[in-house]
Amino acid sequence: MEKKDFYYLGKITKTSGYKGSLVFFFDVDNMSDYKELSAVFVDMNDELIPFAIKELQFKSGKSAFVTLEDVDSSEQAEALAGFDLYLPLSYLPKLTGNKFYYHEIVGFELIDETFGPVGNIERIMEHGHQDLFVVKHKGKEVLIPVSDDIIRKVDRKKNTILVSVPEGLIDIYL
Repeated sequence: MEKKDFYYLGKITKTSGYKGSLVFFFDVDNMSDYKELSAVFVDMNDELIPFAIKELQFKSGKSAFVTLEDVDSSEQAEALAGFDLYLPLSYLPKLTGNKFYYHEIVGFELIDETFGPVGNIERIMEHGHQDLFVVKHKGKEVLIPVSDDIIRKVDRKKNTILVSVPEGLIDIYL
């Protein structure tokens, strides 16, 4: 298994109590998707180490009290605090309609309603407040905002995304 086959779930923020309990922060949209979570992978020095979950109790917000199998002292728990949590991509809840995960649309063809085919999505540039599709058109890089306002249709069967880009935006790059 390689890290590219996993997604970031959250972080072990701190210990809780003296029996080895931990507090996890979940960086997810819907906490209820993870109420039956039985294991996590902890990124320790770029190596994903699996840990079985003995007990998981959600608290307010996006945090939970967690007891891991074979972690039964505050010293063992303290050694895990601060590390990132991952799960295999297969655990991601399925999205439908125009919602998508960035990793799933790399390679999709981006088509503008007016311009026509722009090119295949090479990657998503995560850029603070405005993420961007990075597309190559005839050897030139074109950046298109990832925005619900311009995305018209995501077609997973055809591997295409139809957009309505503001007039002249694509021409700036060509």
